[in-house]
Amino acid sequence: MKITRLTTYAVAPRWLFLRIDTDEGVTGWGEPGLEGRVRTVAAAVEELGELLIGADPLRIEAHWQLLTKGGFYRGGPVLSSAIGGIDQALWDIAGKVHGVPVHQLLGGPLRERVRVYSWIGGDRVQDVAEEAARKVEEGFTAVKMNASAQMRPIDTPQAVEEVIQRVTAVREALGPTRDVAIDFHGRVSTGMARRLLPLLEPLQPMFVEEPILPENASRLASVVECTSIPIATGERLYSRWDFLPAMAAGIAVAQPDICHAGGISEIRRIAAQAETYDVFMAPHCPLGPIALASSLQVDFAIPNLLIQEQSLGIHYNGAGSDLLDYLVDPTVFQYRDGWVDRPLGPGLGITIDTKAVESAARWAADHHTEWRTPVWHHEDGAQAEW
Repeated sequence: MKITRLTTYAVAPRWLFLRIDTDEGVTGWGEPGLEGRVRTVAAAVEELGELLIGADPLRIEAHWQLLTKGGFYRGGPVLSSAIGGIDQALWDIAGKVHGVPVHQLLGGPLRERVRVYSWIGGDRVQDVAEEAARKVEEGFTAVKMNASAQMRPIDTPQAVEEVIQRVTAVREALGPTRDVAIDFHGRVSTGMARRLLPLLEPLQPMFVEEPILPENASRLASVVECTSIPIATGERLYSRWDFLPAMAAGIAVAQPDICHAGGISEIRRIAAQAETYDVFMAPHCPLGPIALASSLQVDFAIPNLLIQEQSLGIHYNGAGSDLLDYLVDPTVFQYRDGWVDRPLGPGLGITIDTKAVESAARWAADHHTEWRTPVWHHEDGAQAEW
């Protein structure tokens, strides 16, 4: 079997899909998207794909090593995202060739279902409380929320109180038997993180995500040490080498994104590395159906899974472009009481609606719709972290 073609599809809301074709008619799908940089990653996929034409798709590890280490300049979000999507598609092909789900090729399932959480939005206290109550009605046992909008480097007591009020309202809506995770989104300075975290401790969040920017990793240990709240990070870390300092700093939860951190091959290795630090996995995944399917295949095969992010109904998606829109059978992602069952289909366990993807890609190209990272500013005009 030989690889004959790699084709990318930029589709709404902000996703990039990849199809790898072979001369024996077996097709694999991956998701190499990098939010806000779709065209850049598509170009990287095309360039890296030149190394794969005519190659055996089942030599996954050999291809991963070539794509990651065959160039003098390595790593970073663009290359790692391109490789991540390619890797997912190759594993999809391998599972289909052998007639088994990818998690069977990773050693077989360790569990029969995976817990998932849902995002909630809203600016006002009442809004987030109502959103949390709605997710409870839908059966979710865990939600994640942004702690705040933009924050000053050292903000006021009022700003601190608003964060506490928002999380308190969600905690009250959830009750003591469900979980809330809080995403600081890198919007908070080290000083403000160390002020906020102890005040949030009585609300017992499941974890606080990305309390400081990843480039401030030298200060991460001081943040971990200031609080009893489990600290999570990783959506902007792209390899096991990137994760090593964070794990050494004492994080409790690793959040690699299977689209950005080298795909199934590397996420599994990050999970093994995390296990040696007593760190649990909560893979980042506010993206599309291929990303979720790939994440779940790893989830079922690793011992140190905490919970899985998923994007159904997330505010990024908008009307008419949600998680299930590009699947032939959306019931594979049917959630029951906040859990998703083990996929049994071959490969990634999903069937992509190729016609729907091609139509969506044409529409996106014709209408020049491309999501961009919002740019925020402080009241003095200086740029703020989004």
